Amino acid sequence: MSDRVRMPSLNALRAFEAAGRHLNLRAAAEELFVTPSALSHQIRGLEEQLGVKLFVRQRHGLELTQSGKQLLPELTAGFSRLVEAVAALRPIHHPGILTVSMLSTFAMRWFIPRLHRFQQRFPHIEVRISTSIELVDFEQEGVDCAIRSGQGDWPHTASLRLLDEQFAPVCSPSLITAERPLARPADLAEYTLLHSNQRPDDWRIWLSAEGLPELVGAQQLHFETRNFAIAAAVRGLGVAIVDPLLVQEELKDGRLIQPFTHAVPTRSAYYLVWSERRKDTPELAAFRQWLVEEAAV
Repeated sequence: MSDRVRMPSLNALRAFEAAGRHLNLRAAAEELFVTPSALSHQIRGLEEQLGVKLFVRQRHGLELTQSGKQLLPELTAGFSRLVEAVAALRPIHHPGILTVSMLSTFAMRWFIPRLHRFQQRFPHIEVRISTSIELVDFEQEGVDCAIRSGQGDWPHTASLRLLDEQFAPVCSPSLITAERPLARPADLAEYTLLHSNQRPDDWRIWLSAEGLPELVGAQQLHFETRNFAIAAAVRGLGVAIVDPLLVQEELKDGRLIQPFTHAVPTRSAYYLVWSERRKDTPELAAFRQWLVEEAAV
C-alpha cells in the first residue's frame, strides 16, 4: 500500500479534464459551476502534486503539454464510465423531493424571497436547496436541477433561460455628497469599489462598457461573495457592482440607489439546468413552470 501512487482529488482531475476539453478556463469554469480563479487553483495544485506541467498558458488560451495530452483522453473516458456506473445504481426519482443547487447570493436575494409562493402552490413538493461554488454533478451528487449563470451551453444538460443578467453600480445614498458627486462613471475614481472574489471580472466588464477600462477606485475592498459586497454597500463602505435584480428590495426602500440610470447587459443569463440523461419528473416540471412565471413578473 505504501508504494501506491497517491491519487489527486477528483475535483482537481475534473477541473483539468474540463479545461483540457475547452482549452479555455472561463468556459471550463462555467461548465463546472466554479470561478475561473478557483479552477486555475485546482489545476495548479494538480500539477504540483503530479510534478508535471499540464498546460502552457498562451495569450489566446490554454495549450496542452505532452503530459496533458497523455492524461486528458484517459480522464475523459474514466469520468464517463464513473457517471454511467453511479447513475445505474442511484434511484432516478425521489417522489415529492426536489434538490436544487445554486449560488448563495442568488438563493438569498432572489430565490428564497419567492419560495413561499411555490410551497403554497405545491405543498406536496419538498424543495431542498444546496448552495456551493464547488463542482456540481447531477448524476453523482443527487441534484435534480441547478440555477446557473452562464450562456446555457453546459455539456450533457438541458437548460431553460430564465433571466437576463446585467451589471450596475449601487451604493448607499448617504455615500454621495456635494463635495464628492457621483454624476458620471468617471467620478468612481474618487470612491471605494467593492468587489466579489467569486465575480472578479464584473467591475472590469462594466467599466470597459463605459469606455473606462483603466479606471481604478480610490480604494478597493474585496469580499468572498456578492452578498457581502451588497451588505457593505448598504453600510456605506463603497460602491458595489451587482445585478439590480439581486437588490430589488434595497432599491425599493431606498437603502441603495443606482447612481447611473442604465445597467450594462452581459453575455450571461440565469438558466435552470438539469441533466439530459434524466427523465423529466412531475416535481421538476412543476418547478420549471413556476420559475418561468416568477421570472416574468
